[in-house]
Amino acid sequence: MIVSAQPRPIGHPGYSETLPALEESADAARKLVRTALAAWHLDELTDSGVLLVTELVANAIKHTNTRRIRVVVSRPSERFVRIGVVDKARALPQMVKPDGDLLTSGRGLLLIDALAERWGTDVYRWGKQVWAELLSESTE
Repeated sequence: MIVSAQPRPIGHPGYSETLPALEESADAARKLVRTALAAWHLDELTDSGVLLVTELVANAIKHTNTRRIRVVVSRPSERFVRIGVVDKARALPQMVKPDGDLLTSGRGLLLIDALAERWGTDVYRWGKQVWAELLSESTE
């Protein structure tokens, strides 16, 4: 995988990649997150970051009819890493209430809420970005 952004401790550019809105794109998204976290020496966030991006990608694919998604990994400050997925749908994500059916689906936003320090949605005229932030205990 070619990553064109240069690693910087914080700010932009971060790492991003446009992918087809297919389940197979989750693998490329996980690689992008691993690459960014390794460049920033934040390997302790890898497991959580990989799970977050997997769920964000799955939600974008399952709940929108967009053809492409953009995965964005940035570092808005020394303590936070933001992982987001951009799509062209304006519908906001809805967290479902836990019930017996969660054994097979519907856990995505619950997992994101449990893993992330904070998460949210930025709405644009043409779509949205659903993002989650991880807190790093170490700073460079």
